[in-house]
Amino acid sequence: MSIYNQQSQRRSPLGITLGVIAVLFILFSLVAGFWTDWQWFSSLERTDVFAKQLVVRGTLFVVVFVLTTVVLWASATFAYRSRVLTIPTTPEELAMQRYRDSLEPIRKSLFIAAPAVFGLLSALSAAAQWRTYLMWTNSVPFGQKDPQFGKDISFYAFELPFLKFLLGSAFTLAFVALIVNLIIHYIYGGLSSAPGQNTSPSARRHLTFFLGVIVLLKGIAYSIDKYSLATKSDSLISGLRFTDVNALVPAKTILSYIAFATAILFFVSLFRAATSLPFIAFGVMLGASLLIGGLYPAFVQQVQVKPSELQKETPYIQRNLEATRTAYGLDKVKITEYKAIDNPSLASFTKDKGTLSNARLLDPSLVSPTFQNLQQIRGFYSFPDSLDIDRYKINKVKQGTILAVREVSLSGLADSQRNWFNDHMVFTHGYGVVAAADNSARNDGSPNFLESDIPPVGKLDIKQPRVYFGERSPAYSIVGSPKGGEPRELDYPDDKSANGQANNTYTGKGGVPVGNLFQRAVFALHYREANILLSNQIAPGSKILYDRSPQIRVKKVAPWLTLDGDPYPAVIDGRIQWIVDGYTTSNEFPYAARISLRDATADSVNAQGGLGSLSSQDLTYMRNSVKATVDAYDGTVRIYQWDTKDPVLKVWRKAFPGVVEPKSKISASLLEHIRYPEDLFKVQRDILAKYHVQDPQAFYSGQDYWNVPNDPTKPSVGQAQPPYFMMLRMPDQKEPTFSLTSAFAPSKRQTLAAFMSVNADAGPDYGTIRVLQLPRNTTIPGPTQVQNNFESDPAVSSQLSLLRQGGSDVQLGNLLSLPVGGGILYLEPVYIRASQGGGYPLLRKVLVSFGSKVAFENDLQTALVKVFSEQIDSGGGGGTDNGGTVSTPAEKLAAAISDANKAYIEGQAALAKGDFTAYGAAQKKLAAALARATSAEDALSSK
Repeated sequence: MSIYNQQSQRRSPLGITLGVIAVLFILFSLVAGFWTDWQWFSSLERTDVFAKQLVVRGTLFVVVFVLTTVVLWASATFAYRSRVLTIPTTPEELAMQRYRDSLEPIRKSLFIAAPAVFGLLSALSAAAQWRTYLMWTNSVPFGQKDPQFGKDISFYAFELPFLKFLLGSAFTLAFVALIVNLIIHYIYGGLSSAPGQNTSPSARRHLTFFLGVIVLLKGIAYSIDKYSLATKSDSLISGLRFTDVNALVPAKTILSYIAFATAILFFVSLFRAATSLPFIAFGVMLGASLLIGGLYPAFVQQVQVKPSELQKETPYIQRNLEATRTAYGLDKVKITEYKAIDNPSLASFTKDKGTLSNARLLDPSLVSPTFQNLQQIRGFYSFPDSLDIDRYKINKVKQGTILAVREVSLSGLADSQRNWFNDHMVFTHGYGVVAAADNSARNDGSPNFLESDIPPVGKLDIKQPRVYFGERSPAYSIVGSPKGGEPRELDYPDDKSANGQANNTYTGKGGVPVGNLFQRAVFALHYREANILLSNQIAPGSKILYDRSPQIRVKKVAPWLTLDGDPYPAVIDGRIQWIVDGYTTSNEFPYAARISLRDATADSVNAQGGLGSLSSQDLTYMRNSVKATVDAYDGTVRIYQWDTKDPVLKVWRKAFPGVVEPKSKISASLLEHIRYPEDLFKVQRDILAKYHVQDPQAFYSGQDYWNVPNDPTKPSVGQAQPPYFMMLRMPDQKEPTFSLTSAFAPSKRQTLAAFMSVNADAGPDYGTIRVLQLPRNTTIPGPTQVQNNFESDPAVSSQLSLLRQGGSDVQLGNLLSLPVGGGILYLEPVYIRASQGGGYPLLRKVLVSFGSKVAFENDLQTALVKVFSEQIDSGGGGGTDNGGTVSTPAEKLAAAISDANKAYIEGQAALAKGDFTAYGAAQKKLAAALARATSAEDALSSK
């Protein structure tokens, strides 16, 4: 025996051992992953969701794996057994025989392994289609039929995708089986390229069979393809057009008949002597496919449609318009003509006092550093880059609120504090929320906090401030102390405590037990962390918290949902809850416009990383079907039905019973904080920019299209202006409501085309979209023009230049559009930030514009008075009575405005102090002064 062979034998046991260890490690890692997932679902009492996914995916995997492997193995085996046995006589035949001999030792293994590998790949692909399978098996009707084929929309949304999957899988399997037969018959002599040698009968039958199967499947594909035309998209519309209906659909029907006839000929030829008829028919099918399926539709398009496209396409454009508005929930939009006058009406002070007094001055995308500096308390706490907006009843008055959760941030720890024990057993949770009024600021420009400090102090009545489950929570934390042991989970710094901090021991029901050796070993393997197994700080009652983000938790419990990119916190019944909006979507709604979800929801805020971006999926249907909550303390996930009519949600409730609770289970306190979801609104405004046009001819010309203007306050980002939450009264509403708003500009112009608002308050009017449409020849400036007017105004420009000197940076807040006074009022807060020394934005100025008028003042009320003062100054004259009291309408008007200004300032001062009793009294004075101003204006108008 050679030295080499001896060394190989000595090394082989080590190689085998390493191989076994590697396989065991991979196996145990997979088991650990499975077990940790099972335990996570068990902690939420939702193992039924995990089990259902496993069963469905496992069933699809096994069925496809077995079917694919058996078909390919049988195909290869039958081809081999029917091989031609001949004695090689030529050099080519001798070479092929030597090749066959070299394959023989591994042939049986190869015939099993190759089909198994392909079967494994096919099975993995099939298992990923579990959602498609469940939608097919649990299909429910939409109750609406497509206008061309008369099929319920459910056929396209739930059944057609699964039929396409089955057809695609069958095509792939038949084609691969054909290739396998070709290769084996060629190797073993059934096929020959040599002159004078024919194909063997067995090879001919095998290949004929698989060709017949492929042609049969192609016939089925032609039959299905005509339905797919209802969901296709092109540059003009989605769905069938004139050429599709009058040329392509008939062509596909004819081609399906030809394909079926050709398949029959292939199958019949299996039992007859060799004939060329099936191949002639196959050639005819290919020719017909080119002629009928390609050239004829192109001829119809060029000769019939193109010369009079509008006339031909009008009915199909109408289908697209109606289907799109239905698919995106825009079929009940209230569009109102709005003249948007340039001269302000003082009567608007009375009608729109609620809008003006609630005008949002704090920009949630800018004030995070301010919250951070004033309310972070310690470096290991943090706030998100973009804060959230909600509303709370403070002293029975609805108050717009900027809200942020004070979460734990391990990146804020000093290097000397970073170790495994601190990262995962001490700094385990955040503490409390910080809230500020959105319509006011203190005299120094800092937020007017309604809830602040640690422990929490304020108006929100927080009973459980600890945040163990949040958007920035550590990957995992191990909580719970030994029985009788001292708490070690850091709550907050406390000078009164002996060790300088208050600690806590988690007692929530969320989390997975990790006290025994088995659990510790599993999680140590899962996280590749030996300390979980070795640490003596883990007690029998300890729990491990993981997958803690609100979005992750909701997504795992309801994996069929598309989630909004901005979960927001709310204090409900004394507890901090994360509210997550869930969408059901489809990409198969006939005739509806197709959009990219990521593109439609991109704006200047999430482009800067402030919010999560949605997936890049395309869709033709979208509903805000559920509202979900995640308890920030114990991680409890509850998912509520919101859209009671959505067929897609009905399918998933049928597939996963009990996961989505009925809408009636939503508590009154939760309803107070439900709001209209931003991402749905952004999708709807993107659609409405084109589909507000309801006339096919106008839609075809595209002259009335709108667009969402880029955010003029962030020109370097180059993204759309985000929608804004605010308290707002639209012209047909009696009182202001919490609304989500956006402005539109005409295509290729910078004036204002329309203003869109949706009622975001849960109630009978929730979700009502109102659009104020300006005349096409309007000169009312849009957001981009207004920003340009601000920057180019000599007085404003000079003041901004002064503010930018002396080591300060000027930051422009959100440019809000407000429909007041019969026109559009623009409002933009201006923040000053020290450029050095950890400066943070403080509200110092307010820019206001109405028509061509611009004001730049220290507070909103002064700016409003300046904008509207020109109308006051233009009032009629008159004298005074003998007592010197105000007697002329103009003087009465001026006095009323002065009183209104004084009342507003008193109200803002009271609000800054948190004195809501004084604020209410000031509001009453303001209302009385505005009423007198209206009377005086009426007197002036009658002169």
